[in-house]
Amino acid sequence: MKVETYKIKDWKEKETGLLIDENEDWILVKYIPVDYVIDGYKIYKKSVVEKRKSKTKEEKIARVLQLKKIETKTPESLSLDSVLEILKWSEKKYGLFEFQDNEGDLFYGKLNKVKVDMFYIDLINSNGNIEKEYDYNFLIYEVAAIAFESDYFESIRLLMNDEIKKANPLYKV
Repeated sequence: MKVETYKIKDWKEKETGLLIDENEDWILVKYIPVDYVIDGYKIYKKSVVEKRKSKTKEEKIARVLQLKKIETKTPESLSLDSVLEILKWSEKKYGLFEFQDNEGDLFYGKLNKVKVDMFYIDLINSNGNIEKEYDYNFLIYEVAAIAFESDYFESIRLLMNDEIKKANPLYKV
């Protein structure tokens, strides 16, 4: 069990996670926002990770997580492939995705359309409403992290599903 802290290029705060898996492009962790708390999964693009460390603080966190018997399994059917494939996987599994760009700005959405090196989303607001006319494109290479199953992610998902149900009472979510 290995806990690491990451310095992400252009982000103000460092991020900590329990290492689950990695390949040449991505690092998959169970996200640790504070102390010994696990809050969902996060996938960091390696090209934006400036530094990663695992020293005394991280070893202590790892020890506690081991004592808590935290599982270190990759979520079923998740493949650390391209940005778009991971976003599609999340949307298929949860109905939405969450990502952060190179500045650390956070977005929730559903894929609307994809062009060669960019994509458009239907933005999901913090109240669960889906903005279908959200006219902003994202460059694929600017996606720095993708996350899912955090408490906030699940809250947005529940709100979104409730808004869909209110708008379409016969629709099953």
